[in-house]
Amino acid sequence: MLQAAAYGFSIMFGYYILRAVRDEISAADRGNLQILWTVVFFVMIFAVQAYSWVASRYSRGVFVPLANRFFIACLIGFWASLVFMPEAARPWIDRVFYVWTSVFALFVVTVFWGLVADCFTNDQGKRLFGFIAIGSSLGGIAGSAVTAYLAVRVPVFALLLISCAPLELASWFAASLHRNFGTGSVKAPSAEADKPLAGDAWSGMKAVFASPYLLGIASFIALMTFASTILYFAQSNLVYEAMTDRGERTAFLARIDLVVNVLTICLEVYLTARIIKWFGVAVTLTIVPVAVAGGFVAMGLWPTLWTLVIVQVLYRAGRYGLAKPAREVLFTVVSREEKYKSKAFIDAAVYRGGDLVSGWIYAGLAAFGLAIGSIALVAAPAAVLWAVVAFGIGKKGEERAARLDDADVDPGLVG
Repeated sequence: MLQAAAYGFSIMFGYYILRAVRDEISAADRGNLQILWTVVFFVMIFAVQAYSWVASRYSRGVFVPLANRFFIACLIGFWASLVFMPEAARPWIDRVFYVWTSVFALFVVTVFWGLVADCFTNDQGKRLFGFIAIGSSLGGIAGSAVTAYLAVRVPVFALLLISCAPLELASWFAASLHRNFGTGSVKAPSAEADKPLAGDAWSGMKAVFASPYLLGIASFIALMTFASTILYFAQSNLVYEAMTDRGERTAFLARIDLVVNVLTICLEVYLTARIIKWFGVAVTLTIVPVAVAGGFVAMGLWPTLWTLVIVQVLYRAGRYGLAKPAREVLFTVVSREEKYKSKAFIDAAVYRGGDLVSGWIYAGLAAFGLAIGSIALVAAPAAVLWAVVAFGIGKKGEERAARLDDADVDPGLVG
């Protein structure tokens, strides 16, 4: 548990150093966001297939650290480009970095939770994933604090090199988890953990469309990304209008991240495990969508920067502190191939596909003359649908877990 928490801390420390840098680029280049997200989607499709191909040929002890170190090499390349290429190339470097960071953000997190779901059982997940997520939140606090302090004191591109150190630490913790834990209920290292995953580069995606359970999780992610996109686009527009200095915007966004992670930890320490235990996974997954529906109504009535900040902070804290651990429990009752490959497709490709569609929907609504408040009211019914899907998929996960306990079989055999 402590190793997993330390792994999550390291991943999120590195990511939150980069997050504010990426979000500031979106504020500066907000007119092209939907185009950038289109590029992100197609890059993500390629990345997921490449990752699945590697996972079919190497054990998790190889492909998990390899994924992290690939991103470290990319960061060093971006730093060199910013230092040695002419100033005129900076806008295009920013755009490539934005696309890369959007891929990185989902990939390292989904690989982390895939490994964690592979090491712990469903019952362990309900008890421990909230605590493990605390490590991730502490990493987010550390990364946000470092960025908020350094963004106005050092060149922005120096943050890229700083983020490499925690990502390398994450690779070490991932290797340690692999060495010390087997799969599922097997606590000791097992031969199964040292084998490559079954299937090929496309099998994880095929499994999603063949499984109503995985399709339900994919629908949950797609609706979640719609809500996230509405809030993200509104944030980019309102922050750009309120602040003119890039360093000031980066520091402001980092402070938002800091508050989000502090609230997230409070949820994870005091409430997450208790809520899952008392009310079950289904109800836990439903809380955030219901709150978001109310938040969209509030934004429709009071479409200001501070209304957006309050809704964004509450949404993200609930999403990371409650919905994220509960959603990861859903993957403890699927096969190993689905934990890594199908999960990567859902958490990465479906997520970014949702971003793509949602981004163009937002741009289309804005082109028709709808203001931020009106767009928020249009989005409220989608949040209600998200709540319905969340409750349904949570119930299916609980039923799968009960059947596994009764049958004592491999999760991949449970329909």
